[in-house]
This record gives sequence, C-alpha cells and structure tokens, in this order.
Amino acid sequence: MKELQPVNQNVILKIDKEQGEQRTASGIIIPDTVAKEKPKYGKVIALSNIEGPEIVVGDMVIFKDYSGTEIDLDGEKFLIVPYADVLAKIVETEAI
Repeated sequence: MKELQPVNQNVILKIDKEQGEQRTASGIIIPDTVAKEKPKYGKVIALSNIEGPEIVVGDMVIFKDYSGTEIDLDGEKFLIVPYADVLAKIVETEAI
C-alpha cells in the first residue's frame, strides 16, 4: 500500500472531479477532453509538520487558482498545495 506524506509545509488534498461528459444549462455537451476549470476545493488528507495549523485532516478547504501539483495514485486524484495557498476552510453552521 502506498501513502502520500507531505513535506516542506505542503498539504495533500483529495479532489473529487466529475467523470465523463457534462452539459451546460443550455444542453451543450462538454466532453471530458475539453479543458475545464479545475476544482478550487478539496478535502485535507494529510499535512506536513506545520506549527499551529488552522486546518486538520478531514477539513474541506478552498485553495488558490492554478495552485499545486496534481497526482494520480492508485486511481485516485490528489493535489499537493503549499500550506500558504489554502485560503479558507468550509465549515457547517447552524441556521439562526
């Protein structure tokens, strides 16, 4: 079994991309081969040794556009991004 372990203040995110064809609101088919905007959020899978991190494994986070290196390991998509490129954490709140 292989495991990714980030170093140098990097974060590993799991990216869930929609597979196959997608359709626009007007019904135009966008094949998977066409360049699409990559997701800007992912689930934290691992953190390197970061002092006082504001995120933990399992958090959903938003990261900078065009950030990171995409890795395909054992059929799953991961993104390695610098900790500084993580912009926000997605949190659940209760309605008032």
